[in-house]
Amino acid sequence: MQAKKRYLLLSLGACCLLLGVYFGGLHPGLPAPASFAPARDSSGRRPLSGYLKAEDGEPRRREKSRAGARQGRGCRMETCFDFSLCRRHGFRVYVYPPQEGDKVSGTYRKVLAALESSRFYTADPGRACLFVPAVDTLDRDRLSPEYVSDAGSRLQGLPRWRGGRNHLLFNLYAGTWPDYADELGFDSAQALLAKASSGAGAFRPRFDVSLPLFAKEHPQRGGRRGALAAHHVAPARRYLLAFKGKRYLTGIGSETRNALYHVHNGDDLLLLTTCKHGKDWQRHRDGRCERDNAAYARYDYQELLHNSSFCLVPRGRRLGSFRFLEALQAACIPVLLSNGWELPFSEVIDWNKAAIIGDERLLLQVPSIIRSIGPDKILVLRQQTQFLWDTYFSSVEKIVLTTLEIIQDRIFSHINRNAVMWNALPGGLFVLPQYSTHLADFPFYYLVLGQTPAKEFTAVIQAVSPLLTQSQTILKLILSVAKSKYCRQIIVLWNCEKPLPPQNKWPSTPVPLNVIEGDNKMMSSRFFPYDLIQTEAVLSLDEDSVLSTNEIDFAFIVWRTFPERIVGYPARSHFWDNSKGCWGYTSKWTNEYSMVLTGAAFYHRYYHYLYTFYLPSNLHSMVNQMSNCEDILMNFLISATTKLPPIKVTQKKQYKETMMQQGSKTSRWADPEHFAQRQACMNAFTNWFGFMPLLHSQTRLDPVLFKDQVSILRKKYRDIEKL
Repeated sequence: MQAKKRYLLLSLGACCLLLGVYFGGLHPGLPAPASFAPARDSSGRRPLSGYLKAEDGEPRRREKSRAGARQGRGCRMETCFDFSLCRRHGFRVYVYPPQEGDKVSGTYRKVLAALESSRFYTADPGRACLFVPAVDTLDRDRLSPEYVSDAGSRLQGLPRWRGGRNHLLFNLYAGTWPDYADELGFDSAQALLAKASSGAGAFRPRFDVSLPLFAKEHPQRGGRRGALAAHHVAPARRYLLAFKGKRYLTGIGSETRNALYHVHNGDDLLLLTTCKHGKDWQRHRDGRCERDNAAYARYDYQELLHNSSFCLVPRGRRLGSFRFLEALQAACIPVLLSNGWELPFSEVIDWNKAAIIGDERLLLQVPSIIRSIGPDKILVLRQQTQFLWDTYFSSVEKIVLTTLEIIQDRIFSHINRNAVMWNALPGGLFVLPQYSTHLADFPFYYLVLGQTPAKEFTAVIQAVSPLLTQSQTILKLILSVAKSKYCRQIIVLWNCEKPLPPQNKWPSTPVPLNVIEGDNKMMSSRFFPYDLIQTEAVLSLDEDSVLSTNEIDFAFIVWRTFPERIVGYPARSHFWDNSKGCWGYTSKWTNEYSMVLTGAAFYHRYYHYLYTFYLPSNLHSMVNQMSNCEDILMNFLISATTKLPPIKVTQKKQYKETMMQQGSKTSRWADPEHFAQRQACMNAFTNWFGFMPLLHSQTRLDPVLFKDQVSILRKKYRDIEKL
């Protein structure tokens, strides 16, 4: 009994002591607890310390940085972003001008240039929704010559910083040797981070944006095309899996790379590593180094990339690596071994359709996993790598624009893009949700939805000459179009300097005829998305085009089969002029073409919206000042969007290119200056797109029995052969 009382008293005393410690903390008179030291084993030796040991003096700075980072760790758009700035003037991005003493790397200059050339840019901070500092935060490795030591204080001094709210920071490299901790070295607070090699632990979902790691040589605009041509079936490749890179003998990233030799078989699995890198590699060399270095030297890296179906992408010192984008460009399916890596643009891109996401701990299972994938699936994966590369990653500009579009979708979540728009042609950059959020409203998804466009169109006729007589070509054209059973309405866009003719000057038609004045009488106004246009199909016509009702009906039927393309009659072509070192424009009659002019062509009405709101104002200004080239620009835009050429229908030599001077009576097609302007336009447009989007074609679609030696009564479009 006495023993039970003693145990009870001891238990009560222990509870009181624990409560006192819990509520009162350690007694101030007690000595501070000693730092933890690993215990010695039975032999008296201490176990080996880890390789992630921090340098002297680093822990205090790192803890201070992490404490600052924790202030914004819980940030989400709803808590750390001021949406009211975006409701006033829409999504506009302001770039701070560089201040005296700012050290800006060449790569960050590309980022800033992409921002300033985007359609979101504003030079007025009062109209901005998002702010981007000129302070270079791309490289936060203290050992790098591009490291900006006072970046934190410079950011704090920005006039609109407000703790980073509504600010966007770009970063490619965080942390430094030896532990490469995922930190910037300053308090980013409530700023959004567009960051490469993001770890899932530090990444703030739907607030930060995960970027790919790209090299300094990555082009600002355009970029290399993918190795696998669109719509082509590529031959089987020689190797199944390949890797060629550094083998880290110690430190972060060494575990996986040191084990790759277990998978390498020297036949269809080539996993080549070298120890020969770094200043002290010989000090750490092991028994495999000499053999690995010899095998490594026998193979060319680019040849391996372009001759392998799968490319291993293990983590390096950081989670991301250049190898990821290199594999995408080469149409080599990435096999990712980087646990915890938040993949680039993972918020919108479904990487399961383009990559194999593995586990570093299960390296030996990789060969059996990829061998189980059939050739059909391999082709689908490779094609998706090309789509993603060409759409989002081939240039710094595309990476920056994708980042902005993701942020804009978060801000205006009621009109954002869905997963199909991001992961299928033409991609999120060419699908503007402000036009619509429904797939059926775009010309790209009819096949996916199992639908076809409606059997009706709106004709838009560009009028630049005064209406003087009742025998003018435009009046005959209106009557021919009105007779089409597919025509819903006709819109005459009056871009003439003369006053609008009265209603009784226009012919009576069985369909509504609306005459409206163009916006400022500019050439680009013919492609404005007028509310009057309610049909999916638009028939664009010049005022002196000569078309019969049969021709119009046949071209419309063809367009319904290819609703994402331009379908029409007047064809033109481009060529590379070696003597001048530039692109040329030709109207010569050949079997090959790359443009169908909008003087007589069908296309989807969405392209009016895309032309008006996607293209920059300087291209619109160029077209309007010349009163020329708007048809070429529309061809550039549609070919860049679809990666497809236009379609020409039934040969028609009577058509004359009729881009006329306002108020003149002579056609410009015979004017040498007209062609010189069009060549200048070709090169200016190519410069803006960063590549030549036009594609040549030799396809011409004719009616069934066209020119066949059979009775005319058996032919549906009988009038076409008489022209």
